[in-house]
Amino acid sequence: MKNFVFISPNFPTNYWMFCRELKKNGLNVLGIGDQLYNELSNELKESLNEYYKVSNLENEEEVYRAVAFLIYKHGRIDWLESNNEYWLERDAKLRTAFNIKSGFRTKDIPRIKFKSKMKEYYKKAGITVARYHLVDNWENTVAFIREVGYPVVAKPDNGVGASHTFKIENEDQLRAFFAEKWEDTQYIMEEFVNGEVNSYDAIIDSHGRPLFETGNVTPMSIMDIVNNEDDSIFYIVKDLPADTRAMGRATVKSFGVKSRFVHFEFFRLLKDQEGLGRKGDLMALEVNMRPSGGVSPDMMDFAHGTDVYKIWADMIAFDKTDMKPGEDQYCAFAGLRDSKSHSMNREDIMNKYGANIKMAERIPDVLSGAMGNEMYLATFKTKEEMDTFYSDVLQCGK
Repeated sequence: MKNFVFISPNFPTNYWMFCRELKKNGLNVLGIGDQLYNELSNELKESLNEYYKVSNLENEEEVYRAVAFLIYKHGRIDWLESNNEYWLERDAKLRTAFNIKSGFRTKDIPRIKFKSKMKEYYKKAGITVARYHLVDNWENTVAFIREVGYPVVAKPDNGVGASHTFKIENEDQLRAFFAEKWEDTQYIMEEFVNGEVNSYDAIIDSHGRPLFETGNVTPMSIMDIVNNEDDSIFYIVKDLPADTRAMGRATVKSFGVKSRFVHFEFFRLLKDQEGLGRKGDLMALEVNMRPSGGVSPDMMDFAHGTDVYKIWADMIAFDKTDMKPGEDQYCAFAGLRDSKSHSMNREDIMNKYGANIKMAERIPDVLSGAMGNEMYLATFKTKEEMDTFYSDVLQCGK
């Protein structure tokens, strides 16, 4: 029996389904987390063969000892994974330390975590990237801005999500950025891209071939959603565009991805932009070597009548899957802010769209910065129906 260590199987809360499918496939599923065992959901408890509680997952030494104990008790570990961006480097360190051969090792981290390093591999795949500057001093930064012009975007070179991201439109805002940026953090500054985020989401086998492919579209900037506390929307596409599929597969090959669930982000240009392309073209944004966050896996299931938790676990256990997709639809996410006065309340939304709604629940506070407070997932056969839904639920002023 193969041993699989799952780091933080309790968060996000839907990740217990990865564990369920692994266990169904005959793996010995060993969880490491910092939540009390009695507080775990019954579904997760039933999906684990053993759970090792640490006082804090941030404590590297304690997590190391947990893995060592599980090896002592169960033997060699075949897989170690969290499927979580936050723990990607920790996962790699643990695989390196314990010679776990599946997945990325410490030497791989720079090219998959540092935004500046990603660009080299995108370019190797023939994909356009934005010009950038690794922020050092005022003089060099001003020289870069003279080259590309305002606005520019600055963010940690090794960061998660839109945390501490700045859109800088003039010299006063540039001075504010230098005053506010974290001193011990390397920032990357890029020319501003007027684009809509389109993703390539896939489960890749050990030969670099996709077992499942889809994508999502984020019409609004995550940076603006976080900084302006806007409502949040994105949707899983009904049909993956051919250019997104081609660029996604080229990126898989360039980065040497094997045996992973991936979420690659591209910009689709909203207007012609010199040096980057014409309106409608795709260009690189960043790679994420894990599933798209939060409830995205559930949305993929709703959009395509499938089970990505099973497909991923089948890839781990068998390097193939017999899971067949069902009917293709759009799956829309709407994350509404408590601070906004929306025209439709929960009862109104359910009365009008109850037949479309797949999930309606509160968003955990830790995720609310990027996703809002109240979540609705709904499926639609046409984009026109989905656009009407968004127009209704986002409208304010009641």
